[in-house]
Amino acid sequence: MKPQIIEKDGKPEWAIIPYKQYLEIVQSLDLANDLRDLKKFKKTDDGERVPAEIVNRILEGENPIKVWREFRGLTQEALAGKSGIGKAYLSQIETGKRTGKAAVLKAIADALRVTVDEIIAR
Repeated sequence: MKPQIIEKDGKPEWAIIPYKQYLEIVQSLDLANDLRDLKKFKKTDDGERVPAEIVNRILEGENPIKVWREFRGLTQEALAGKSGIGKAYLSQIETGKRTGKAAVLKAIADALRVTVDEIIAR
């Protein structure tokens, strides 16, 4: 169906279309926006997905360093070695007996391939 055009001062001002056509246009625009967002996401996607179990463990209060370490399949000894600290120090950080200096937390985060924010217990 052809749209009805309403003019103002000799120029098209409004287009009236059947409601069904309107809904089709809206649906097409939504799809186009979704495709645009998907392309944008794919450009920045690193491919890693974190299972809900890992997120839930952290949200439930488990030490994030321990959770990430186990997710990455590392022992305390292996993570300590990659981070340049002793196993005992790492154990104390995981149990909350020590907080760890900023440089140490950065080294641990780098070894776990996460940000420092992701390993700081809240």
